[in-house]
Amino acid sequence: MSRPPTAAQRRVIDTADPVTGRLRGTEAQLAALVRLGLAFRHPRPPHDHFLTPAGHRTREAAEPHAGPEPRADPAPAAAAGGFAARVGGEERADAGPARAREVHSAWQGLLELRRMTNADGATDRPCGWERTHLVRAAALALEAAGHPPEGPGGPGYRVRATPQPEAVAVYAPDAAALRACAATLEGAGWQAGEYTEPRTGTRYLLASPRRV
Repeated sequence: MSRPPTAAQRRVIDTADPVTGRLRGTEAQLAALVRLGLAFRHPRPPHDHFLTPAGHRTREAAEPHAGPEPRADPAPAAAAGGFAARVGGEERADAGPARAREVHSAWQGLLELRRMTNADGATDRPCGWERTHLVRAAALALEAAGHPPEGPGGPGYRVRATPQPEAVAVYAPDAAALRACAATLEGAGWQAGEYTEPRTGTRYLLASPRRV
């Protein structure tokens, strides 16, 4: 990128779809973002524009990062009213039909992103965005499948970052829930195995995106 985006271009970036990175703006704004390497025009109709990995990084560089808990990725929304996957442990967690619709829409958007960005158009394995947003991606797969996140409403899953590359830790309230989370992630294109924390004896999943 030769120069930073203008204020108008930043607004286009900041209001991109938080999951797919789909952009809305004037033709001139979108063309300028393409020249800057922050967006690309999809070759298939309707030829929408999407953020590149550099565009996602530019947007996230301005996002607030919260959460005192170590290893947690709170997945802040990209903009006011934007979608944020629930990783577990949130102090407030709205539920109901509206949230269910948001989650469904975000998951369908992620499948479309897989179709557009995986070289073979496959939707059964994670795409590049998921590999750079591991905690968010795993949490979205779990929430979209109906697993409840840990929160004010009671126990549920928690997804946390790990020191290992391309791997997240998933915790659940009991063995049955942990196995159910593993089955969901494997169905969503992840590899998941059960492990035990040596000090506490807590069972957890170590999950990573499948490549083939």
